[in-house]
Amino acid sequence: MKSLITAASTLAVLAAVPALAQAQTLSSPEIYGSVGYAQSRTEGVDLGAIQGRVGAKLNPYFGVEGELAAGVKDDDYQPPVSIGGSPINVELNHSAAIYGVGFLPVRPNADLYARVGYGTTEIETSAAGISQTGDGDSWNYGVGGRYFIDGQNGVQLDYTRHDFQDDGGEADVWSIGYVRKF
Repeated sequence: MKSLITAASTLAVLAAVPALAQAQTLSSPEIYGSVGYAQSRTEGVDLGAIQGRVGAKLNPYFGVEGELAAGVKDDDYQPPVSIGGSPINVELNHSAAIYGVGFLPVRPNADLYARVGYGTTEIETSAAGISQTGDGDSWNYGVGGRYFIDGQNGVQLDYTRHDFQDDGGEADVWSIGYVRKF
């Protein structure tokens, strides 16, 4: 996993250095949006979410992106010590994050990217008629790619790791979605 983190960080730096050195900008920022499905796995719990992103590619190598997600698939977790004999139900309420994105154009219609950002996530757990809501802040980093079929409409696939603060654990998030340039 550390090699993935190193690769993502290296790609982001390599993409940002030429952008900053040349101070090259697009004639106007490329605005894009996406909607898709994200599958998150943490400590034996699999959660699903509908995810939306809005971003601006400021030059060929660097952009910023905002992300919102709402849970659509919850999961049950059977801890070693059960509460009233019933499993604990875990549900993602929502998550939000902002990212800096380094792009590596590989073809006119395809990019690889690395992203680093900060986010917050709220989950709800319930068991034996008792429920509790909790949230956590995380540093997020990942890699992915996107391919545009006709110059405006495309698909994207990525992996993002959420490292929660205060020993809150980690989550591995895989997502696939439709992306559109505006």
